[in-house]
Amino acid sequence: MQIGFAVPVTGAWSTPANQVLIAQRAEELGYHSLWTLQRVVNPAGSADQTYRNVPDPLVTLAYLAGYTSQVRLGVAVLNMPFYSPAMLAKQAITLDHVTGGRLDLGLGNGWMPEEFAAVGASMRRRGARAEEFLAALRAMWTGEPGEVSEFHGEFYDVPPVTMDPRPLQEPEPPILLGGASEAALHRAGRLAAGWVSSSRADLAAIGRSIAIVRDAADKAGRDSAALRFVCRGAVRVRTEEAAPPEEERRPLTGTYEQVLGDFAVLEEQGVTELFVDLNFDPELTGPDADPWDSMYLAREALEAFAPRS
Repeated sequence: MQIGFAVPVTGAWSTPANQVLIAQRAEELGYHSLWTLQRVVNPAGSADQTYRNVPDPLVTLAYLAGYTSQVRLGVAVLNMPFYSPAMLAKQAITLDHVTGGRLDLGLGNGWMPEEFAAVGASMRRRGARAEEFLAALRAMWTGEPGEVSEFHGEFYDVPPVTMDPRPLQEPEPPILLGGASEAALHRAGRLAAGWVSSSRADLAAIGRSIAIVRDAADKAGRDSAALRFVCRGAVRVRTEEAAPPEEERRPLTGTYEQVLGDFAVLEEQGVTELFVDLNFDPELTGPDADPWDSMYLAREALEAFAPRS
């Protein structure tokens, strides 16, 4: 199982300088990947303080590309309804070149009504729209440079156009689909390079979701063994004194030893990649968290979870 790390993207510690420090040290330690997330707006007056001070994920990845050279750079996930296929195709192509072919493109459907309203997108028939979005996106990427592309569907209509350059990775940057519904899992198996779990996923049962994706791939005539299964590891490290009792402990919460033991269990369930994401720990990202303390703990976690050769 490959190990990645999420850069600071929520809360007061989410600064470009801190992102670079984490990214460069992660690359030095041999981490496979670095990750961002998307949150455009928050509902006014929301009690959920998780997504504060969130930068744009693609701009962040482009910035980090200039400070790294080998580690893969991923977003989990961009919400497809917030984009047109042509605009995201151009952004992803550009980022694929900027990163030197290191982009992993996580895509999802979104769920927050306030975000949909703010960007002027419809929440209706998101599944059907997603199928078309992926087809239109790929229409922009396929063929030789200068070749005409077009797509005609119910939701998206692209006249004969050319879009250059083509993606650096062949045939395209890996697309990892998010989503927890059975329909979303089937879609990932049929249409994507893999699936990425959310911060709210039941990690004790992630194997069931992976099995659904694999089955959908097999039924579509695809090689399910080639798919990637990426777990967003919402890690919360606690001292032995502060860790919950084992019978009450949820996966990836506890001491370093306990969390590393959870890594092994996730790998047994079929996870092929896991990235440590501290952005969901209120002790590091909450309104009262000290950014200096958060970075100290993050650097400690970087060392503790570093891939072992």
